[in-house]
Amino acid sequence: MYLRRPVLNLLVVRNRLFECFYARSVSKNNTSLIGDEKSQLKSWQEIPGPPTLPMVGQLLNYLPGGIFYKKKEEWPEIMYKNYGPIVRLGGTFGLPPMIFLYEPEAAFHIFRNENWTPVRPGFQSLEYFRKHYKKKKDDSLHETTGLMTEHGEEWRKFRTTVNQVMLQPKTIKLYSDTLIVVADDMIKRMRLKRNEKNMLEGKFDTEINLWALEAIGVVALGDRLNCFDPNLPKDSPVKKLIQVVRDVLTVSEKLDFQPSLWRYIATPTFKKAMKFYGDQMKLNEYFINKSIEKLKVKDKTNEQEGVLEKLLEIDHKIAVIMASEMLFAGVDTTANTIIGALYLLAKNPEKQNKLREENLLKQEKKPYLRACIKETIRLLPVIGGNFRQTTKEYNVMGYKIPKGMFVIVANQYMCLMEENFPQPTEFIPERWIVDKSDPLYYGNTHPFVYSPFGFGVRSCIGRRIAELEMETFLEKLIENFEIEWFGPPMKTRATSINYLIGPYNFIFKDVK
Repeated sequence: MYLRRPVLNLLVVRNRLFECFYARSVSKNNTSLIGDEKSQLKSWQEIPGPPTLPMVGQLLNYLPGGIFYKKKEEWPEIMYKNYGPIVRLGGTFGLPPMIFLYEPEAAFHIFRNENWTPVRPGFQSLEYFRKHYKKKKDDSLHETTGLMTEHGEEWRKFRTTVNQVMLQPKTIKLYSDTLIVVADDMIKRMRLKRNEKNMLEGKFDTEINLWALEAIGVVALGDRLNCFDPNLPKDSPVKKLIQVVRDVLTVSEKLDFQPSLWRYIATPTFKKAMKFYGDQMKLNEYFINKSIEKLKVKDKTNEQEGVLEKLLEIDHKIAVIMASEMLFAGVDTTANTIIGALYLLAKNPEKQNKLREENLLKQEKKPYLRACIKETIRLLPVIGGNFRQTTKEYNVMGYKIPKGMFVIVANQYMCLMEENFPQPTEFIPERWIVDKSDPLYYGNTHPFVYSPFGFGVRSCIGRRIAELEMETFLEKLIENFEIEWFGPPMKTRATSINYLIGPYNFIFKDVK
């Protein structure tokens, strides 16, 4: 029996796929209301939302006859259409109550007025593993556990330390040439794996994950992992790492994002998760230790130091943790964005041709390439929005939001609103590069609508790395292949991240 109710901050459910429109009525944020102003505020419990019952909470809404039954991807849309631009979702089996916002100005007020250590809840079960379960097995547990699972002052110290390396454009640019080589090697692999119909043999998503792991490995470890080795056995550390990352995301979805009793008893899924987290940690340490040994004999005469080397000079433990987090967070995210970009370009051949024409110019700046990636993330984001646990009291749209409340901002939903983006469901990369006078111009919408890498000090630390990886690979793909799609539209499975699922009906013809 594991009693963990008081141990951790509970994790917020990430929002899923959205479409509709929103209301613009929003009250200004004010954390120091007095007298009549404060008395006029409604309690957060009065915010409209689906019915909640004692003990079982929201569970009835997911059972047969409930408004969310068999509508996993549609439930945020259902909430908005039924309850409006601010919705309360009651807690269930340990999951806390939470508030969904579909109004960007209201969300912006909360995020803009955060304290110096905003709380962005992470993977609760992973946090438990790192801070408690592992400590029982290993008394030498690191004092800090990383960006994903730390909060408050401990998080601030870690983030401040790694910022000086991870956010330096000059450091990231050191990997440009190597990432080009990785992209070229992946193109060669794709040619070899094509069948007579110009489709890739095997699991397409696994192939793109191999590229993503090889690419992030270059940055995190400073060396190639050799993911493209045609003789790579199924039980190789590389293949195991890819599988365990997927396993971790699967079990965390069940433990952290769905009703579960693991916070009170050691359920079978909890035991499985602890094993997966342990396997992932061991594999990360295996690759990191190999890289550290290579660095010891590396000739540094004419080479600039990379991310791992710079972090090792600052603090060995922090270097190991940061490399581990990059290997965990930098695979499925970039891989799914590339799959989304290929799908949208295949479905819009005129945009694909325009991108190919830009590539032929061989210019240093590639605005249309970047626009295609931005538009992909707008339409098919890996994460549906931003979320926080409030660190103070807020007045939001006439309701008093207390300190400690979980707030989810429906950025993906808002990106598909006609009020924010004209022709919102269409793939139009031009909206990111047209003149300000053009009705399509992205800057006409509220700046908080499109926020795929987060906001403020807790924004994604790997943004520059991810963008460089995706731009490099997508450019090579379009340069070498004419990409086509057949069959029904691609579907999305909403879990802890949004997965684009098969069948992957891509055709890769050689560019003539």
